[in-house]
Order: sequence, then C-alpha cells, then structure tokens
Amino acid sequence: MIKRPQRRGRNFFGMISGAPQMEELFGLLERVARADVSVLVRGETGTGKELVARAIHELSPRKGRAFRAVNCASFNSELLASELFGHVRGAFTGAVKDRRGLFALADGGSVFLDELAEIPLEVQARLLRVLQEQRFVPVGGTDAVKVDVRLISATNKALRREVEQGRFREDLMYRVRVVPIFLPPLVERHGDIELLVWHFIEEFNAREGMPRRIEGLSEEAFEALQSYGWPGNVRELRNVIEYAFVVGEGEVLAYEDLPPELRGEGPVDSREVERNGGESGRSERQEIVAALRAAGGSREDAAAALGVSRTTLWRRMKEYGIED
Repeated sequence: MIKRPQRRGRNFFGMISGAPQMEELFGLLERVARADVSVLVRGETGTGKELVARAIHELSPRKGRAFRAVNCASFNSELLASELFGHVRGAFTGAVKDRRGLFALADGGSVFLDELAEIPLEVQARLLRVLQEQRFVPVGGTDAVKVDVRLISATNKALRREVEQGRFREDLMYRVRVVPIFLPPLVERHGDIELLVWHFIEEFNAREGMPRRIEGLSEEAFEALQSYGWPGNVRELRNVIEYAFVVGEGEVLAYEDLPPELRGEGPVDSREVERNGGESGRSERQEIVAALRAAGGSREDAAAALGVSRTTLWRRMKEYGIED
C-alpha cells in the first residue's frame, strides 16, 4: 500500500502545486497583477483558468472590489450581450425591467470572461468599445454608461487561428491579450499528480457524509493514476477521486475503484463480439500477443502501441494467461 508522502506543495489561491513551472507561473501572476492591463489565460479544460483570474484580482490594487465571472459559451448572442452590458425594459421579449450587466456590477473591480473565443462577432464589437473607451450602452438603451473595470479572459483556443478563420476580431485580440499567460496541462507538472491525489483524498476524508475514509492506495491504482493522460486535467482528477470514494470500500483506494477509462476499459462492441463467436476476449488476447511480439517483449512499448497503460496491459496479460 502506498501512503501519503511528506511533500505537500504550495497552495496559491486554490492552485495546489510543487512543480517548478507552476512556481514560475505564481511569480508571474504576482508581477502581472500589479499592472492594470488586460490578461488572456490560455490552457486546456480543467487546468484552473478561473483560479488564475481570481489570483490576479486578489493580488491587484482592485482587491476587495467586485470580481464577476461568466462563461461566454453558455449564452446566445442576445442573452450574452444582456449578461455583460445589461438591458433596458422592453429591449427584447422577456425584458420586463431594467437590468444591470456584469460590467456595471463590477465597476471598480475585475471581469473574467471564460471561453472568450465563443463570443459572437456582434458582441465582440460591444466588448471592444468597453476596452477602448471604458463605456458601453445597455441592450436597447441610448445612453452610454462609464465603467472602470479590468478584463481578464480565458480560452483553450488559439485566437490568431480564430482571427484567420474570421471568427474573432483582430483588433479585439490585441486588446484582450496585452499579457498572455499559458497554463501547463497536468501531465507536464512534475510530481503534481501524486500531490493532488492526496490533496483530494484529504478533502473528501474531511467531508461529512462520505461513505469511506481512505488511508492509502494500492500500487496498481497508483500506477494507473500516474500513467493516465488526464485530458480533463485537475478537474478530472478531482472527479476521479470523488468517484473512487463513492464506489469503493475500505481504507485502500484499489484499482477496481477507478473509472473504466483509467482501467483502459471502453464499451464492448457487440459487432466485434459477434464476429468472434461471442467471445470478446479472443481477439483482444491475440492483439496483446501480437503487440508484445512486435515490441520485442517490451511491455511499455506494447502498451503504447495498444493505447493502454502498462498497468492495464499487465492486468489483461494476467486475465488471458499471457506470459512474457
């Protein structure tokens, strides 16, 4: 059984890490926060872009003032314009009274726009005016409203490519990315997978109503967690640990407690089962044997060729009685 290591890392405004590149990022955020400029955060889903935005706000002279956040992909064009800039009564169907938008509500503070690349072009023109003039006109209104806000935005898309394809204004791109910040994916943060696994175990151990308390991990579970690609990054890792708390039993987080994708298990293809006389394992065994032969017996190379972790390959070799 693998127990919690002594290394605990650093908690920087909710971002838990001990990786050198994250320490560099934390230092950069402290410097960037001092200058009242627009910041664009780039990173994969689940890397913590809103945590970065909140850290910049809390480290800035605007600390203590409003911080407003919105996911731009959650609204259509009309509703997003209303969400950001507000509207006057009668501006559209359902607008039964005046409503203040995020920029008015965040006056003196910061606005965080997540999924920036999803903003429709007509709303982009309104946003550009806010950045250029620090003023806007509510939807359906005639009088401009002056505001003092700092814009922090985030996207997992390359804005230059969006500009080339006509989906994003070039002039707006330069306004929102005065300082671009890049968040590394979890798999590139050396040592952080183990550190975060234990961080989330402690979090759920302390939560009331959880069905178990975890004190250690099996070696097979630990290997699976370490070798997984984590496309959903930190958010996915947290969800996986919560899943394990719910479906497993006992004080040891076992391999069987992990979701199917971490065990290299996908849905069974009924057509494949039928082609193999109802025995789905027959073709899989042959594939494993062939991959091992092609890799000269190297489990690591065979696992890579099969698209599974070494732990998954080892387990399936045991199931099918395959020897090295």
